[in-house]
Amino acid sequence: MAGTGPDVVVRELKHEEFRLAEKLWEEYRGQKNDMPEERVFAVFENGNIAATARCTRHLDGLEMDCVFSSERFRGRGYARLAVQALIDACGSEQIFIHSTIVLISFYKTFGFVPIPEDKLPRTIRERFLFCFGEMAGCNVCPMTRQGKA
Repeated sequence: MAGTGPDVVVRELKHEEFRLAEKLWEEYRGQKNDMPEERVFAVFENGNIAATARCTRHLDGLEMDCVFSSERFRGRGYARLAVQALIDACGSEQIFIHSTIVLISFYKTFGFVPIPEDKLPRTIRERFLFCFGEMAGCNVCPMTRQGKA
């Protein structure tokens, strides 16, 4: 899938390329690919990984996370391209996210809507147990997007 110019490419990573995403995610809380049912979508500029979005299949639902653009590539719409690629590939099912409060309006442009914490699937909700039922206090808002048939 082509991006916004000849030097921009948007595509799903192969499992053997996940290390590229992990290197980028070192800027983003030291995140790792640690689940067998993950799909990672990336934007490359001139061959350099610039942004990612990850979709993880849990036992009871799909979760999108690791939407991240490297500091040096910010402001170019690359996170938007990565999220759209993920939705295009995984969006036939309902997708759940834990959005930071400041990014709620960004995710709404893709059709995500805020939901009560207790509406998250159990395995996805449990990833944020440290918030003790107060996700807003942790700067997090649960959201979902209904799949398209």
